[in-house]
Amino acid sequence: MTCAELLLQLNQLDEHPRIEAKTASDLGKSALQTICGFSNEPGLGGGYLLLGVQRIPDQIERQYRAVGVPDPDKLQADLASKCASAFNVAVRPEVWSEVVDGKILVGVFVPEAQAGDKPVFFSAQGLPRGAYRRIGSSDQRCTDDDLLVFYQGRQHHSYDVTPVQDVGLADLDPDAITEYRRERERANATAEELRWPDDELLLGLGCLLRHEGRLTATVAGVLLFGSRATLRRVFPMMRLDYIRVPGREWIGDPEHRFETLDMRDP
Repeated sequence: MTCAELLLQLNQLDEHPRIEAKTASDLGKSALQTICGFSNEPGLGGGYLLLGVQRIPDQIERQYRAVGVPDPDKLQADLASKCASAFNVAVRPEVWSEVVDGKILVGVFVPEAQAGDKPVFFSAQGLPRGAYRRIGSSDQRCTDDDLLVFYQGRQHHSYDVTPVQDVGLADLDPDAITEYRRERERANATAEELRWPDDELLLGLGCLLRHEGRLTATVAGVLLFGSRATLRRVFPMMRLDYIRVPGREWIGDPEHRFETLDMRDP
């Protein structure tokens, strides 16, 4: 997209998720925050900065005009340098200059970062304060919940279907599988999967998968159907503690504060 096309789109739609306008006589922090937001926003595909434009004052509708960039070469060099050094990973935008209405404008296309490189953030600020997302036409500072979105996006599959090394069908509890069949039959007695053998049933549920030429249990398979020994070996911290406190006071009797039941079943 050319600078002229970006300016036309600004005047038709105003700033929006993929276009941001800046006067940009020099490269300020606001422009870098926008670059960070364009790099991070999932599914956006990146965005454009148009530098050297200004909103026309006293207009009922937002309109922009070209005012130009005093030193486009220096601005482009500063932009490339800061994008390479200000963030935790080097951001490589596409930068060009163009004459529009007799003024030199600088266009910047910032590609969306690869999932494995997100979150992109200001190195000096760290996480989560140094990371930004592009929400609407604004750059929003990330929260811890936003970081989870980025980290989950790094995985090509969900955590539940991650294979667990050295755990196969023999490490699952036949009684747990039988209990699942019983409950499934109560819900739908004609369910097709009830006629399948155990290995096909668990493959269909995503609890087993074929990994490196053999059937391997997934995280879901171990947690749902693993034997007590397998659960303790593979996920020793995965347990449910049921605590019963007599009365309504947490410490009614210091010698017998509560009863606890440690559950490690699938």
